[in-house]
Amino acid sequence: MTGLATTPVTALKGVGAALAEKLAKVGLETLQDVLFHLPLRYQDRTRITPIGALRPGQDAVVEGIVAGADVVMGRRRSLLVRLQDGSGTLSLRFFHFSQAQKDGMKRGTSLRCYGEVRPGATGLEIYHPEYRAQSGSEQAPVEQTLTPIYPATEGLTQQRLRQLSEQALARLGPNSLPDWLPTEIARDYHLGPLDQAIRYLHRPPPDANLDELAEGQHWAQHRLAFEELLTHQLSIQRLREQVRQQASPALPPAKRLPEQFLANLGFTPTGAQRRVGAEISYDLAQHEPMLRLVQGDVGAGKTVVAAMAALQAIEAGYQVALMAPTEILAEQHFLNFSRWLEPLGIPVAWLAGKLKGKARAAALEQIVSGAPMVVGTHALFQAEVRFARLALAIIDEQHRFGVQQRLALRQKGIDGRLCPHQLIMTATPIPRTLAMSAYADLDTSILDELPPGRTPVNTLVIAESRRTEVIERVRAGCREGRQAYWVCTLIEESEELTCQAAETTFEDLSAALGELRVGLVHGRMKAAEKAAVMDQFKAGELQLLVATTVIEVGVDVPNASLMVIENPERLGLAQLHQLRGRVGRGSTASHCVLLYHAPLSQLGRERLAIMRETNDGFVIAEKDLELRGPGELLGTRQTGLLQFKVADLMRDAELLPQVRDAAQALLEHWPDHVAPLVSRWLRHGQHYGQV
Repeated sequence: MTGLATTPVTALKGVGAALAEKLAKVGLETLQDVLFHLPLRYQDRTRITPIGALRPGQDAVVEGIVAGADVVMGRRRSLLVRLQDGSGTLSLRFFHFSQAQKDGMKRGTSLRCYGEVRPGATGLEIYHPEYRAQSGSEQAPVEQTLTPIYPATEGLTQQRLRQLSEQALARLGPNSLPDWLPTEIARDYHLGPLDQAIRYLHRPPPDANLDELAEGQHWAQHRLAFEELLTHQLSIQRLREQVRQQASPALPPAKRLPEQFLANLGFTPTGAQRRVGAEISYDLAQHEPMLRLVQGDVGAGKTVVAAMAALQAIEAGYQVALMAPTEILAEQHFLNFSRWLEPLGIPVAWLAGKLKGKARAAALEQIVSGAPMVVGTHALFQAEVRFARLALAIIDEQHRFGVQQRLALRQKGIDGRLCPHQLIMTATPIPRTLAMSAYADLDTSILDELPPGRTPVNTLVIAESRRTEVIERVRAGCREGRQAYWVCTLIEESEELTCQAAETTFEDLSAALGELRVGLVHGRMKAAEKAAVMDQFKAGELQLLVATTVIEVGVDVPNASLMVIENPERLGLAQLHQLRGRVGRGSTASHCVLLYHAPLSQLGRERLAIMRETNDGFVIAEKDLELRGPGELLGTRQTGLLQFKVADLMRDAELLPQVRDAAQALLEHWPDHVAPLVSRWLRHGQHYGQV
């Protein structure tokens, strides 16, 4: 038997060049790919239901005799077929039909059809059922297994995908699809045979428990989820090993610059900042690259820790690059680092996408000639940016950067040989389950103390119907000399509409609060316009800032002590927590008003209640993960990291410790099994280990 991993889909009957091209678009190139393209859900077509026993909302197979077929003119022209089986009558309705179809529905024709039963004008109806005419007295057999519904795409019908999986299953056996999990691992973790698990999931028997399958609790799903999570662990660990094998400049602990910096800072670092600083300092002194993730809740003082790390590299005579995902955040860092480092005689260079012409050329020249501290956006990754002696890269808000981009830093090291140390910071606390899987290649430090002088934010949940009261509250706060934010959130995922909503809100609030100076910031404004408005707000020239979620990260205005978030039910908890972190940065009591639109769903109520009850980012992140799943939390689109086929990080969280142990065992005792596993599960994902 030839291996299914190397047999192309063109070996299947009916697959020519055109279909092969469509299949390749969804990553189906070999028979192994077809077998791992698993159903999303199932339909039960194994039994025929009498018409008299049908219930609305049910998916059912029905058999009967055509009693009449007429074209009827309602709001839309449709073909209405009456079907009878002695227990009752059912209508089949077709909005798209041909003359030939109508002619095939003669009185007395025996039909078997399948579809969703719904209440209609004439009693129970099925819209556009799948159907076939039964000929002669021979009854066609019903399906012997549950019918799989596959993830489909344009030009690939369910029928076609079923035919392909049927042919692939005919060739499936323990020899044609090797099981790369050694028997010892399968035994220790109670995992069933791979070929049986795949066969079961493509064609479950009629007595299969649909609820168990829907919840992902079946042993066959468990078996594949384990293998998939194991493969992700292996690929990340392989990546980590590759990075660890590279050399980095060893940076001795610094004395002079950190002492001067702390003396100018005006406050003493917290115990957590000192502890994390010591962990980083130790890593930087080694010859292998540091890969450390610093998680700190909003306002925990990550930037001070980053500055201490930067000074260790600068004192040793090297360069440091700090990257942030947005120009607003990058600019904020540039201002902070300039304020801190220039008094120590350390110039800070700046590079962002918006720099053009001579200014850009000058920045590139500064970097290549060795500017000790460089701050910028993703623009720092571009090929033309050359560093003289880059020893440390600090990346802010890691979940906005893909794994690929982190690895691209390697090329920016000294002579392209010495790999820069990497310090990654995030204010989005990452639940342990996610960190174990998504960030297995990083060591983690947690800043779990807020600096003195920070006040917890008091959160209120108020209905939109009390908007006028909220506006009055903003007026009173601003009259007392404070500043406020008013945040307009996403309207059905449309940035354009959200910006329009922000403009309308800006006009309404400017009119209602005539005596206040109101500013506006949204994603469609030019970066320079945004920066100018933010500067005015920081300088206290504006009292109220109307904004979209562009102000989510890094904006620091200690005098702002009130925030109103409209339609908070549209945002994830982690994002609400980020936004709320823009207030409470000074010593004044701060408030965050969640102005929701009634009626709230049960889930909406639960989520806003969590925001009211806690200011702890980790508690919020765990809840967010429970309620929304990992993809949104990490911005899956960018990471490409968590698009699992079978596994689900929330559902399978308890497997992760076992998976990590199994990965270690595999790397130690069966290293030749790693490549085939990675190729099976991740060939179309990111090739983590080969960048």
